[in-house]
Amino acid sequence: MRWTPQSVESYPFRKHLYAWGGVRLASALGRVIPPILLLILAAVPAGSADEKHLSIYAASASYSLPVTDHDGREYIGLLELLEPLGTVSSKTDGLHWKLRFRNVDAEFTQASDHAKIRGRDAALFRPFVLENGRGLVPLAALSSLLPKIVGGPIYFTEPSRRLFIGNVATRFTADLSRTNPTRLVLNFSAPVNPTIATEPGRLRMTFRREPVVSPAATLKFDDPVIPSASYSETNGTAELDVNSTTPVMASFSNDNKTITITAIQQTPAAAAQQTQPPVQPPESTPSPAQSTLPAPGAAPIPTARHYLIVIDASHGGDDHGVALTPTLLEKDVTVAIARRLRQELEVRGVSALVLRDSDANLTADQRAIFTNTAHPLLYVAIHAASDGHGVRLYNSLLPAGNANNGPFTSWDTAQFPFLVPSQSAAATVAAELRRKQIPNRTLLAPLRPLNNVAAAAIALEVAPIGTNVGDLASPPFQQSLAAILADGLVAARSRMEAAR
Repeated sequence: MRWTPQSVESYPFRKHLYAWGGVRLASALGRVIPPILLLILAAVPAGSADEKHLSIYAASASYSLPVTDHDGREYIGLLELLEPLGTVSSKTDGLHWKLRFRNVDAEFTQASDHAKIRGRDAALFRPFVLENGRGLVPLAALSSLLPKIVGGPIYFTEPSRRLFIGNVATRFTADLSRTNPTRLVLNFSAPVNPTIATEPGRLRMTFRREPVVSPAATLKFDDPVIPSASYSETNGTAELDVNSTTPVMASFSNDNKTITITAIQQTPAAAAQQTQPPVQPPESTPSPAQSTLPAPGAAPIPTARHYLIVIDASHGGDDHGVALTPTLLEKDVTVAIARRLRQELEVRGVSALVLRDSDANLTADQRAIFTNTAHPLLYVAIHAASDGHGVRLYNSLLPAGNANNGPFTSWDTAQFPFLVPSQSAAATVAAELRRKQIPNRTLLAPLRPLNNVAAAAIALEVAPIGTNVGDLASPPFQQSLAAILADGLVAARSRMEAAR
């Protein structure tokens, strides 16, 4: 999947230093989406999800470092911690490790729980570790050690491993507007780009790069739609969970200083869809109806006309996608899975169309136009990735001001009337994946062509289940996954039919 993280800092990186980045996604007219619409999709620090991290926030840089365990205690490399903050050097002399940061000299001794900073004694509380020329200090010593080296205020929350150097915390206010629909407006003191995930009854925002802090662990609004929000910190990240009784969506504005959580208004049929159990699909389905081709900016038809599922194999032609291995391209994996998924759906009596069934170039606009012309009940984009495990499911994250006015539908927000069935379809497929013990996550992202599709629409990003990326090219793996996805899509289609 070609969502490439880009470094946001210019300081030198060592192999143990991880930076956060963002992505840029093309708009319908080939423009780059402004920063206010960016959502960090791949900004997770490198390494496994179980790896311990320390997040450091300073005026000059925000970054993450891996935490090392020694004798049951947590340690961090001091040189790596200081590198992004200024000129630093170190040298080893036997059991002694000497460090110079700007004009401050410090000396540490292997196995000693004290150090010399500016010629004065400094307690470390745990023994200093000298390992292959790296100086490791215990996390418990950072609150007392760093002010002597860096100067200025230091705030460290050891349980969550978040270190604030200077007055850099990003604070926010939460105001609930009991309008129709209900809105929760979060105003931050600095721009933010959280990762956003949804699940029934909750919208979760994870802040990995930003020094976000909350005035309270629980925010109560006493509202039947958005009753509360909860804040927590763990492993170098902050998380804000917004609890809701109906589906909600997030939008950015004010240069990413404002996030608005809006309840999605549901029709009676859509509300019934949330609780309707899956039913068996009909034995036969109508063939696609023909219609004129809509142009960008025209009003897409807001109602699916029959039960067709459009499968879109991402990338193709000169657009290779990501290189999953030196010899395996994303575009080849996506079209193989798309063909197998079509076969599995047709075996189950569901009409399916593969949008890219050859090695062809298709723009995002062309994909959306062809899909809207077919008037499907559901659009499914297939992507592949070498990182992570299982399947990531994406729903559209629309820009602020996404409501359409008048008789015409905005090309960039054509998905707006279909957000509820789209999220329901993603949740149903995710439930089937969980039932078959396939790891999965449901996320929101400002993806194209999802935003331009006038039908229920989801994107699936397939990663290997185990550690072998080559499995993505394995026919048995592709067939097994396609069968599971087909079961989930049939269940989703059945719920959508029952709700009509």
